[in-house]
Amino acid sequence: MKNVFFIVLLSLNSLINAQQFDVSAEIRPRYENKHGFGTLIEEGTEGTNFVSQRTRLNFGFKNEKLRLYVSMQNVRVWGDVSTLSSDDKATALHEAWAEAIINAKISFKMGRQEIVYDDHRIFGNVGWAQQARSHDAFLFKYRPNDKNRLDVGFALNADSRSGIDNLYSNAAGYKAFQYAWFHSDFDKFGLSLLLLNTGIEYIENIGLLNENITIDYMQTIGSRLTYNFKKFDANVSVYFQTGKSLDKDVNASYFAGNLGYRIDNNFKIGIGVEFLSGKDQDDVSTDVKSFAPLFGTNHKFNGWMDYFYVGNHANSVGLTDINFTLTYNKGKFSAKLIPHFFSAAADVFDGSDKKNNYLGTEIDLTIAYKFAKDITISAGYSKMFATDTMEVLKGGDKDADNSWSWIMFTFKPKLFSHTIKKD
Repeated sequence: MKNVFFIVLLSLNSLINAQQFDVSAEIRPRYENKHGFGTLIEEGTEGTNFVSQRTRLNFGFKNEKLRLYVSMQNVRVWGDVSTLSSDDKATALHEAWAEAIINAKISFKMGRQEIVYDDHRIFGNVGWAQQARSHDAFLFKYRPNDKNRLDVGFALNADSRSGIDNLYSNAAGYKAFQYAWFHSDFDKFGLSLLLLNTGIEYIENIGLLNENITIDYMQTIGSRLTYNFKKFDANVSVYFQTGKSLDKDVNASYFAGNLGYRIDNNFKIGIGVEFLSGKDQDDVSTDVKSFAPLFGTNHKFNGWMDYFYVGNHANSVGLTDINFTLTYNKGKFSAKLIPHFFSAAADVFDGSDKKNNYLGTEIDLTIAYKFAKDITISAGYSKMFATDTMEVLKGGDKDADNSWSWIMFTFKPKLFSHTIKKD
């Protein structure tokens, strides 16, 4: 709390010369009942109930030449600190960045920051997770006009300021990255291009005389095209991954397509398909053939029960997800129903027996009501109807009640806003 107080004093002091200064907060408690969330529950195993909470205090400052943002965050589970404890859970920095504005077209942004592009598939802030995701990075931003954007980003991670080379522990999941993201709007179309070079450090020739620390780089290259016309909207994404990862060759691919139609002011329907390449379980090669969505908001995709690519399913048999969406919005109320039909993108074996690729169907339902501008309540229920193949892949019991339900309150007030106009 001393750190928070110090940052508040500095921020208020800078207000004297600021054009704009804002203070906002977020408190987000969420109750969850998990009974087969992330993987099939074992027979005879009880699920769990808990309440988690995210608390944030945000400070924003900007003038003609500078933007600055600091977000303090505390994440806890109700009850994980004793009611009489003097040692509370640590409050940490979620974001702490500054952006130098060179002119109307060029700026430099550096520090701890969320990086989000397009539909969150490769770069996302993982906002559903209470802790969310942010990176330590440097960004060059170029905006030649309202229709075109170019970001070039760099990151270099280390465990300490040691004077000798030490193996990075991969706390961030990568040693370094470099990327370029370009977006352009053309009337009804939007086009994004991404070139991403991600490096993972490891020990080469471990245990031998020529053992040394090295880094392998994997390249993710692709684009996303969007289209909007009257009641129709559509998007298509294609990505490829190549290079090396932990001394293994990478050859993976990704495809997604979605089509939406607005029936009227309240109802919208959609259909989508997503393919993430995988590796056959009888493939004895060392090549990496499973596509990795890297820094994406994976909870947003492939069902909200997080069976795929949320800390799991990496370097596995891939996935094909065919889904349908029904959305309803009216006033302060909204609802969404999404059935997913999952199949493995590569072959699954139970011993020598090749299994059917169909993994199961997940049905997701969520509703939300906005009480006020800064108060929202939302709830959801999800159910997984799994197959024998899912059991082979993940274990557990496909016939159990594999389900998940939750209720979440979100309070996001703006506590203070002050603008000083030029004379």
